[in-house]
Amino acid sequence: MMRRLLYTLAWYLALPLAFIYLWRRGGKQPAYRQHWAERLGRYLPSPQGPVIWLHAVSVGETRAAVPLVRALQARHPDHAILLTQMTPTGRDTARELFGDKVTVAYLPYDLPFAVRRFLRHFRPKFGVLMEMEIWPNLLHGAAEAGVPLYLVNARLSEKSLRGYRKVGGLIRPAMATLAGVLAQGEADAARLREIGAVAPEVAGNIKFDMQLDEAVLARGRHWRSLFGDRPVWAAACTREGEEPLLLAALARAQLPPDVLLVLVPRHPQRFDEVAALLAQTGLRTLRRSQWSAEAPLPAEVQVLLGDSLGELAAYYAAVELAFVGGSLVPLGSHSVIEPCAQGVPVLLGPSSFNFADAVRDTVAQGAALQLPDADAVLVEVGRLLAQPAARQAMGEAGLRFVASHRGALQRVVAALP
Repeated sequence: MMRRLLYTLAWYLALPLAFIYLWRRGGKQPAYRQHWAERLGRYLPSPQGPVIWLHAVSVGETRAAVPLVRALQARHPDHAILLTQMTPTGRDTARELFGDKVTVAYLPYDLPFAVRRFLRHFRPKFGVLMEMEIWPNLLHGAAEAGVPLYLVNARLSEKSLRGYRKVGGLIRPAMATLAGVLAQGEADAARLREIGAVAPEVAGNIKFDMQLDEAVLARGRHWRSLFGDRPVWAAACTREGEEPLLLAALARAQLPPDVLLVLVPRHPQRFDEVAALLAQTGLRTLRRSQWSAEAPLPAEVQVLLGDSLGELAAYYAAVELAFVGGSLVPLGSHSVIEPCAQGVPVLLGPSSFNFADAVRDTVAQGAALQLPDADAVLVEVGRLLAQPAARQAMGEAGLRFVASHRGALQRVVAALP
């Protein structure tokens, strides 16, 4: 109790800094300056009837939640779905994916009064937290309000476990309030058990059960037809510090002059920054936002900058192979499931702790290659672009990998009320 009291006091002291952070982020991304009342638990009128609440912190978790949201809507047609996030990009993604078929809101900051307001306002029958959203006051507040909470698609890396161990006295009591914990893998379940999860079950990763939007895939295939016969590869979900490494390696690699790079930064607030970096390199670049996709891509374009939201699957559909970002810098990589689901060969850098099991399996099955640095990545880009048979073998291995891991969604839904 004392630890949670000190944690709450720290939140009160940090609250002005949190809003200063939102204001400053709003300089580049104005959406950060909107809906501040929701951060403190004040909302517009709630949906009518019973509510099921699902929390997905940002873009990746929101996309992963798609099959679960649809399954819950089918199972509970008389319930409204409340989908909460912590970031504007997550909120925008939810709007894009679901329109007005769900209620979208920010989860309040983890202050007792804000949590109470949130729970009183929406009165959810139960809540579902995606992946690893552990907020002590939220979990205790839900338990006091009689709202069962489930942690699903849960993953916990060894690196994150070390951090949680340092605050075990705060986290363990919170974890013990959960009505159920469904982990992605055995190693995740073991780590979750170590920080206080009671009887975590292994359900698998529901990202394997995602249904790809055929309209988005068709858009990507159309782009590919407008690229012509030139070889095309993607660097997708790249993070700060990775683009300079990749572009420097690209300059050294001396790929055939007609090779096209589709570069897709992970975060929209970095689109202009990456565009400026490309301008400095002298590479002839066209931004997706400036391309109508109604005429062939000009042959002189060397880089197509993916400065759009909601089109990652289309970018994967338009290329022969993909480097997955967050892996050349120590950020643990982004998901390899999406490209594998389309039969796209995958290249990664050395950092993959966020998706350690998936990366290990894709590498073992021949669907992906994990490489030590950017130069090694570019060597493989050149080799694979010149070897269609090798690309085909990797792509087929990726499809088998995804197919063999389906079924998590059914197990998760069966464990929920």
